[in-house]
Amino acid sequence: MTALSKDASLRIKGVAHTEIFTLNSSAAQTIYKGQPIVLGALDTVNGHRFVAAADPTFNNDDVFIGIAAEGKTVVAGSVEAKQTIELYVGPTILGFKSTVFTTLSQLGLGVYMTDSGTLALVAGAAGVPWIGSLWMIEDGYCYVKLSAPQIATGAGA
Repeated sequence: MTALSKDASLRIKGVAHTEIFTLNSSAAQTIYKGQPIVLGALDTVNGHRFVAAADPTFNNDDVFIGIAAEGKTVVAGSVEAKQTIELYVGPTILGFKSTVFTTLSQLGLGVYMTDSGTLALVAGAAGVPWIGSLWMIEDGYCYVKLSAPQIATGAGA
């Protein structure tokens, strides 16, 4: 998988916890369901989508604020107060369709997103947000117990 080009297939274990956040509108952005949303170099007040190619400066003082629970298109220059999005936040256990994790020995390990649609086990890698811990592997889905909002310590270069 690479960057999302459509809404991701997600599953939820237990209760979904969501929060509403305001989005950055200094540039246009299309956000897909399942995409990580961050506060960082592009904006430290309003959220923006994480796409590795567009946000290569994501570092260890940036914040992963959640996973998009809905798709959203933001027009450049629009009133930010009207640009809100619902995000899945911790302690939601969110299932991503992925075959990255395959063995039960990986349960409890940290899960990172190296792009908007790619899960990875890359502890301490530069420029990627840590989203939580691997909770379960079932039916082609990797379930992650989200840790959001979360300062991305150790993610920076």
